[in-house]
Amino acid sequence: MVLALGQLQASRVTLTRLERFDTLTAWADWLAAPRPPWVGGFDLPFGLPRELVESLNWPRDWLACIQHYTALPRADIRTAFAAFCDARPVGHKFAHRATDGPAGSSPSMKWVNPPVAYMLHAGVPGLLAAQAHLPGLHAGRADRVALEAYPGLLARELLGAAPRSRSYKSDDLAKQTPERLIARKDIVNALEQGLTRLGLRLKLSPAQHDTLVADASGDSLDAVLCLMQAAWAAQQQAQGRSPPDGPGWGLPAFDPLEGWIVSSPAS
Repeated sequence: MVLALGQLQASRVTLTRLERFDTLTAWADWLAAPRPPWVGGFDLPFGLPRELVESLNWPRDWLACIQHYTALPRADIRTAFAAFCDARPVGHKFAHRATDGPAGSSPSMKWVNPPVAYMLHAGVPGLLAAQAHLPGLHAGRADRVALEAYPGLLARELLGAAPRSRSYKSDDLAKQTPERLIARKDIVNALEQGLTRLGLRLKLSPAQHDTLVADASGDSLDAVLCLMQAAWAAQQQAQGRSPPDGPGWGLPAFDPLEGWIVSSPAS
């Protein structure tokens, strides 16, 4: 896992460094350790679709639902989710959260390609253990703000919408092509020039620029895209520009069971 650390000053985000973690425990320990206040964007879903939760008769309260869900073995999750999908018509197998449409994200109950259901299962407990504050979902420490981010949302803005969006990453060595390298260069250059609707400009050293472009897995660049979304949220909060009916941090009003992807349009 890769975590991008940076600082926001006016409309400029300076990348300080990239932290890499080989284990989930190391990542969780980093979050829980004493450190200055932080606002973070995390590339994993924070909630499940209400339709799914109600169908399975799981708790409707967010914390109780998450505690129930993360206590289940992954095999049991897969069995329950597969049964839910099998009972539904073709083309409507998965339940979606309200944020999935405007963000273009995969349903948080999906257990393969990508297995975001397991990312939720693995990641949210670490945020809770760190006593992070999840706006609109869970009250935690005010100096540790965790927001659900999605790098694909910002990447597609720069590379084109699906289904014709240019791919910029792959874990498969055979698919780490020159075209994907060029796409990463285009994303990094656009971020440095501030060419996104977030209105923020990324400041990199030459070495950092090369690192983001060279990482063909996209993990480093994804971390920076999440950093930009978190910085935007911090700016919205500092400037009092959040929707009046939302929980702050640029977030609109949303279902307190499902969660919302930061910087995603309200509709």
